[in-house]
Amino acid sequence: MLVEESEDTEKPERSKERVNVKGKRRYSREEKRKGKLLVESALDSKDESLVDGSVSDVELLAQEVNLSDEKPSKKNNRRTSQGRMERFRDTARQNASRFAHFNTQEEDDNILSMEAESEIPSEELEEKGVEDWPGSFSTAMKIIRDRAANLNVRQGSSSSDKVQSLQIKWVPQKCKRKDWSKRLPPSLLDLSLRVLVDNADAIASLAHVPDALRHKLCHMLCDSRRMNSNFFDLLLNGSPTEIRLKDCSWLTEEQFTQCFEKCDTTNLTILQLDFCGHCFADYNLPSTLARSPNSLPALTTLSLTGAYRLSDAGLSALVSSAPALRSVNLSQCSFLTHSAIDILATSLASVLLELFIDDCQSIDAMLVLPSLKKLEHLEVLSVAGLESVTDSFIKEFLIARGDGIKELILMDCWKLTDSSLKIIAETCSNLRALDIGNISKLTDTSFGYLASGCRSLQSLKLCHNAFSDDAIAAFLEMSGEVLKELALNNVGKVGLNTALSLARRSRNLVSLDLSWCRNLTDEAMGLIVDSCLSLRVLKLFGCSQITDVFLYGHSNAKVEIIGLKLSPFLEHIKTPAQGPFQYSSV
Repeated sequence: MLVEESEDTEKPERSKERVNVKGKRRYSREEKRKGKLLVESALDSKDESLVDGSVSDVELLAQEVNLSDEKPSKKNNRRTSQGRMERFRDTARQNASRFAHFNTQEEDDNILSMEAESEIPSEELEEKGVEDWPGSFSTAMKIIRDRAANLNVRQGSSSSDKVQSLQIKWVPQKCKRKDWSKRLPPSLLDLSLRVLVDNADAIASLAHVPDALRHKLCHMLCDSRRMNSNFFDLLLNGSPTEIRLKDCSWLTEEQFTQCFEKCDTTNLTILQLDFCGHCFADYNLPSTLARSPNSLPALTTLSLTGAYRLSDAGLSALVSSAPALRSVNLSQCSFLTHSAIDILATSLASVLLELFIDDCQSIDAMLVLPSLKKLEHLEVLSVAGLESVTDSFIKEFLIARGDGIKELILMDCWKLTDSSLKIIAETCSNLRALDIGNISKLTDTSFGYLASGCRSLQSLKLCHNAFSDDAIAAFLEMSGEVLKELALNNVGKVGLNTALSLARRSRNLVSLDLSWCRNLTDEAMGLIVDSCLSLRVLKLFGCSQITDVFLYGHSNAKVEIIGLKLSPFLEHIKTPAQGPFQYSSV
């Protein structure tokens, strides 16, 4: 078709040339090519118009066809889509059992987060960002972040490279202190105690042996699993004043009954029988410890950790026998309920100073709240591991008794949020020790509350949390001078900002746990140890990045580094020689 049209168009042009020239004439190749190009361009425009017309005709026909077939096509599409959806549903039902897993903790977290948001006023939600706070903590945060940003700008690095861009200048000693790292020879007392432990069966009497040496002997015997009924009988001979056994798992009911039946408990002030569930039961109390309503008149400290067969009735008999109790440790006593705490509050409301109910899973925190409010002089409360501890419990209890609280242990209370830390900061102005380890809902906001409210904190444990390096550093800038014990075990974001703040502000720090903090370099560790002159214990378990450059290059000869080189850590653990009460004296 295109060829025919080109021939038709060439004929009038040729006749026109003949008329103009008035004679026969041959065209050159250039002229012929030029003419062909002009013809093709003209033809293209004609073809486009023809194609456009044909397309428009086709579209009109398609619209007519669609209008006529619109209703049946819609029905077919609906049937097809419904069939596909049914097939998808059947497949999902078949595979649902493999993928569906219900997590009660996540559901509780969602419910509690909604409750916490409803409890927190709108003003607090607006002030949730630390950067928006007025005050010294916000200023410290801003200074630390600006310092890191300025270093990034100077070195041309991005904000994501902040940890690498910060540099600590620390030069290890040229004369490496390998001689200092050697273990000191044991003292004559230590050698004597080891000989006694190795020959415990040959000890005939403990008369006139001071309580401090008795405690060390018992501690070493329990660690070496050499404690037996013969030595236990020696401890109970006469009229002992203190009995401290941190492991009674070896003791049977018969041995327990025989030893305590002939023991004079009149002068007994401290009784520690931890992990005594195998030998300690309600039915053997009347013949051993709870012989009469006042058979333990001088007892002030009672520790029965792991007494899983002790019930509320047995505790009631013990409390009636010891009216002077000041400190009670009932951790991991799974039979005890809220009635046990009510018994303590009724009998010891005006004298009880310390209460430990860690991991007592049968105790509901909200049910024991009225009883806890009755304890007028309570200074230490430990509810670690109780799943029922919530923000509401912390708020109601501390509003009533927060003024006297000096130590609060909340480890593993995973339902708590930043609002609990706000209440602690507002009500516990005399707080000395706080353990908030492994509480995943806490954020950097908590440090702002603690820094502004708890100015007397001497011991702070933050293990297994997601706090940022900047927030920890800002808190240390404000409260680091008072701290004597700091645990940052498994706080993965701890970095060089924290190291700088520790070196600057924590000169009175005695114990520091940086285990599994792998962002800290040899230079950071060296700066911390050389700057904190009061530091005596440094725990570095899991810090495989630390090398001999730090270990033999620091200048603090008094610090004891635990956890490196796969050293036997049990040799480093020392029981503190403290009195029966941590904050008050009888």
